[in-house]
Amino acid sequence: MRIISGDKRGIHLQAVPGTNTRPTTDKVKESIFNMIGPYFDGGVGLDLFAGSGNLGLEALSRGLDHMIFVDKDRKAFQTIKDNIGKCSYENQSEVYRNDAERALKAVAKREIQFKLIFLDPPYKNKQIDTYLTFINEQEMLSNTGIVMCEHDANTTTPEVNGDFIRVKYEIYGTTGISIYQLETREEETNEA
Repeated sequence: MRIISGDKRGIHLQAVPGTNTRPTTDKVKESIFNMIGPYFDGGVGLDLFAGSGNLGLEALSRGLDHMIFVDKDRKAFQTIKDNIGKCSYENQSEVYRNDAERALKAVAKREIQFKLIFLDPPYKNKQIDTYLTFINEQEMLSNTGIVMCEHDANTTTPEVNGDFIRVKYEIYGTTGISIYQLETREEETNEA
């Protein structure tokens, strides 16, 4: 597992010890960033269920200004901190050991508008729709923002959730990727 592109390209990241997390493979990660970027002109990101921090660190390397990492697992929390240090992103990162629901509520109170949100829950967690609803109701995504959901290939994600519309859906082996944007942005893109 490594940073694929951007200013920290080639830096190897450590995986979370044990079998509690499922790292996103470099192949799937490259496909994700080809769908959502591949590069960014600033902005703030949220990496919920961050695991090793792999996706959030890749986004920082590709131009995001700041990333908030959240994972409830103690080993994941330490691994994220170690990987942030490897990439020298301490000043551009916040790391919280918390469960997703509490973290979303805490972050919503800060009224941050995110450019990019990664939702990569354990495959047995079938609550992507619930998280999307909360993010939408709290207006946590900027008008040009993207929510990337990684899920089991057999999980069905909604085409529409409130103001969010699924703009891309891909399957890579056992992994499914669903990309959401605000519906108004999709309309603007079609008009341009």
